[in-house]
Amino acid sequence: MAKRGAKPKPAHLRLIDGTRNVTRHGTEKEIREAVEASVQSFGKLTRPKHLKGEALAAWKRYIEPASWLDASREPAAIAFCELWHEFRFNPTGFPASRHGQMRAYMSELGLTDERNRGDIEKDDKDEFFDD
Repeated sequence: MAKRGAKPKPAHLRLIDGTRNVTRHGTEKEIREAVEASVQSFGKLTRPKHLKGEALAAWKRYIEPASWLDASREPAAIAFCELWHEFRFNPTGFPASRHGQMRAYMSELGLTDERNRGDIEKDDKDEFFDD
């Protein structure tokens, strides 16, 4: 059964994007300790050997830069890469239900939030808002 509201964000991702709230999530030290305990219990996310072609390209492009992912997210990461491979192989034959699955995996992995993409320098300045 579906639940309302946004899905809970992983603790490591809260540190990266700066959405940590002391009253809800605890201090930064507590979150870092929880992240370290999670990494030690699950281990680091490693690329599976069977990925080839577009699935491997998706892993390198989307999963490797996502430093907040640990091995607990490995099944979702593999499924996303396999769906990406299927989409790139036949984009016109890729049904809407698969698009929904791919978007759900991206959301679960934290790949859809633009705040996770790092600092993007803006060359053009807005005449009203930029100083």
